[in-house]
Amino acid sequence: MTSGVPGDATPDGLLLVDKPSGITSHDAVDRVRRALGIRKVGHAGTLDPMATGLLLIGIGRATRLLRFLGDLPKTYEGAARLGEETDTLDADGEVVRTRPVTASSAEIGAAMRTLLGESLQTPPAYSAVKVGGRPMYKAARAGEAVEAEPRPIRVDAFDLLGRTGPDLRFRVTCSGGTYVRVLLADVGEQLGCGAHLTSLRRTAIGPFGVRDASPPEAPGAPLPVERALAHLPVCVVSAEEAVAVSHGRILGPAGVEGPYLVVAPEGRALGVYRDDGAKAVPEVVLAPAG
Repeated sequence: MTSGVPGDATPDGLLLVDKPSGITSHDAVDRVRRALGIRKVGHAGTLDPMATGLLLIGIGRATRLLRFLGDLPKTYEGAARLGEETDTLDADGEVVRTRPVTASSAEIGAAMRTLLGESLQTPPAYSAVKVGGRPMYKAARAGEAVEAEPRPIRVDAFDLLGRTGPDLRFRVTCSGGTYVRVLLADVGEQLGCGAHLTSLRRTAIGPFGVRDASPPEAPGAPLPVERALAHLPVCVVSAEEAVAVSHGRILGPAGVEGPYLVVAPEGRALGVYRDDGAKAVPEVVLAPAG
């Protein structure tokens, strides 16, 4: 599979896009689609409209690889206000409660550290998570009380960067699917004053950084599709097995947990496989054997 550049008939590859505030991730995809004049565009790792920062966008056949990026850790920098709670847990909502703020910076940092590690997190009412086939935010806007099942998350780092009165700045690195606004609400609850998110910027997804990203209206040339799989374990197969992979055939197990990248003897990426008991089955076939 080859990467494409704007103007190619069938471009393929991975784009690093810096999403502005005020648009949805789907809006960003639409802007990329218009800028490149192609239809097959998708994204990994949704950002709320208020949030800015790194959005990984696949174009062409690379859209099939976006699902392998979902488990990469994500790093955010943002701000929050203590003493005010909103119905959406962020600045887009209405203030529903105010309380005095007495916590010291040391106490704020300590509250953040209690959230490190693995835990279960309940998605907020104003989210796109579906309950009974309906997005929760639609039920919330209609005044209906629904709750999603808690989901496993992991917080690797959560640091206080600065504070001015009730306003604080933070950096957090967490697993995919983590709601940062819920983390800040949890900090506010521990401090006894409440809190809501006032700004959020995603600065990194795994090895990809927002410093290398471009606006969705001018996304530039895509990275080779193999970059979307660079974080996966690698299994080098024989020339004979490479032919089998090019046809999507079953292989013997590699003894690797989770998906892994299968490459030809010369190092060319062929596909993504996953062990299934006594066999390895293809999840994506990238290119024919040469």
